[in-house]
This record gives sequence, structure tokens and C-alpha cells, in this order.
Amino acid sequence: MSNPDFFQMYRDIIALPSISSTDPAWDQSNKDVIELLASWFEKSGMEIDITPVPGTAGKFNLIATLGSGDGGLLLAGHTDTVPFDAGRWQKDPFKLTQDGDRIYGLGTIDMKGFFVFIAEALKGIDLTQLKKPLRILATADEETSMAGAKAIADAHPIRPDYAVIGEPTGLVPVFMHKGHMSESIRVTGKSGHSSNPANGVNAIEIMHKVLTQVLALQQELKQKYHNAHFDVPYPTLNLGSIHGGDSANRICGGCELCIDFRPIPGVMPDDLIAELKRHLAPVEDEFPGAISLEHLHEPVPPYGCDENSAFVKEAEQLSGNKAEVVNYCTEAPFIQQLGCETIVMGPGYITQAHQPDEYLDLSFVKPTTELIQHLVRRFCL
Repeated sequence: MSNPDFFQMYRDIIALPSISSTDPAWDQSNKDVIELLASWFEKSGMEIDITPVPGTAGKFNLIATLGSGDGGLLLAGHTDTVPFDAGRWQKDPFKLTQDGDRIYGLGTIDMKGFFVFIAEALKGIDLTQLKKPLRILATADEETSMAGAKAIADAHPIRPDYAVIGEPTGLVPVFMHKGHMSESIRVTGKSGHSSNPANGVNAIEIMHKVLTQVLALQQELKQKYHNAHFDVPYPTLNLGSIHGGDSANRICGGCELCIDFRPIPGVMPDDLIAELKRHLAPVEDEFPGAISLEHLHEPVPPYGCDENSAFVKEAEQLSGNKAEVVNYCTEAPFIQQLGCETIVMGPGYITQAHQPDEYLDLSFVKPTTELIQHLVRRFCL
């Protein structure tokens, strides 16, 4: 029995909600999507391995394999989507809608639709002729914790030679992107009546000293690190939010600053945390025990590969597009930990991702399907 046609597969996968969110009211299991993908790839003769993602509830990864041993090609993507604002969508986010040369729906490009392209492309390949294994990876929770990709990186269940992550790049190969870190700096003072400041420890006053050190680090990062591939060629540090105190006539007992780092390749999250601690050390010496640091989410490392590698050049030739760098994050640094050359390349444009009325331009259908077929033939046959 063969898989449904291209548009029916698209309708089927878009109809299955798989939102991931830090808000429990929005967060959903991806089990139904994983089971749908399992049914598709089983029909292509692939072996299916579904595993729960540690530390999550109702979240699963899938690895579909044709062939045995190490090496070959991995086609990867995530099965979750972001939440949606119903008031801003003109289409039903869970019903594939065609309007002219576009198909609309939540996940059409970011990125459940990529699995439709894979299933469609495999129909045109004699899979009995594979000399090296072909694998498909479908992960959970990319839009929040990246827990699915991290679990795969930690477990190392597969060792492909090459990997393509089908995020919406306009079929432009991506060989590098920055990482992402969100950090909380919490200052704990001692509250008291404002009529006698000496009876308390004002957390806002301590935070003033913290801010001075953080801003010094912000400038130091500009001068210390440089990567010419990026328009902003250094790790950035953004002051995102600050909250403290509750009343004008009370000594402030607590103040929190939330900051955002964007590390570049060669500068890992641990490096930036070490830099931050070094800058905060004088304040901690002055106010022992007053400062605490906490990840708001687990850091996403930067990602980069050799832009002149044979794999990148092959992708450029197949797509007709010069490889680029981007500023958004993907699962690439975790997939790369499997020991494979990794690029990000898929149909659709990132400007449509996370937007109302997300859509795929149908001009991508033929070139994307053919590109996947070329990749499988090139690296597995």
C-alpha cells in the first residue's frame, strides 16, 4: 500500500495539532503526528523507532531507518509548532487551505510540511538500491526547550555522515547561525521601612552595581570576539527586562534582571556564563550571597560548519543558491553532535514562520522534492 498523494498527506499532518509552549494551557503532545509519520515511513519499508523524550510529558522522537550501520544521510525536522493567535488568522490553522499558488496552515513550512516532502520524494526512488542507510528524524519541542534534539544528541543512537534539517530557508543552504541564551540575574536584599535605609539592604541599589558590570561585559564582547560572517559580528548581550520592589516606602528586598546572549561559533554558552560570573564577582564580594544566576531555558549553542566543504558545495549546486548564515536558531548544533556534516535547508521562507496565515508557496514543491531525491541518491546510492 502506498502513501496518499502529496496534498492529502499535507492535509493529514496539518490537521493534527502539536503545539509546544512553556504555557501549559497551550502545550500539547506530538504523539499523533509521530504516529502518522510512522505509518508513512513504514509504507516505504523503513524500520521505526519511537522513543519518549526524557523530562517531558507526552512528547516523542521518531527515527525511521532504511539500511543498517553507520553513515549515509539523515533528513531531520521537528514535529511541533508555535501557538497561534486565532484573532489574526484568516484561515483555519488546522485545515490545509489552498488559495492561488499558496497552501495555508500551521506548520506548513515550520516545519511539519517538510516530512510531507520527504514522503513524496521517496515515492520516486528505488529504495532497494540503497548502499548506505537513509534515516529520518522527527523531534519534539524544538519551539521551546529543544528537548527532543538534545535527547538524540545525548543518546547518539545513530551516526550518519550527512544531515539536512529542513527549516524554511527558501532552499538556501545555511552553514552557520548564532546560539541563544536567556539568563536571570536575581538580587536578594533585605526589605524594611524606607524611613531608615540602614535597617535594610536595597536590592535595587545592588542591581545598579550589577548593571554597571553587565554593561561593561556587553562592550567587552564587542571588542573581544569577531566573526565576519554575521552582520552583527560579535556575541550580543541584551537587557530584556527588569523587575524589583513593590512600594515606594519600602526598602526593595528583591530585584531581577533578565538578559539575552547570542553566542557565535567558537564562543560557547559556558564561556559567556564564565565571563558574566567574572564581571559580577566584585559585586558578589561586596554583597556575599546576594546574587544568583539561573537559566530561563537551557542554552542553545551556536552552530557552524565549513562553508567550503564538499557537502555544502553539493547543496549549493543542487539548490542553485549560495550558502548563507542566519541569526535564528535551529536544532543544528545538537544534530551536529552526532558527528555528521550538517546543513539547514528547506522549503518556504523564515519570514512566514511564527506568523498568522503561515503558508507554503507551491513554487517550492517541484524543486524541493527533486532536491531531496538528489540528496538521497548522492549520499545513499
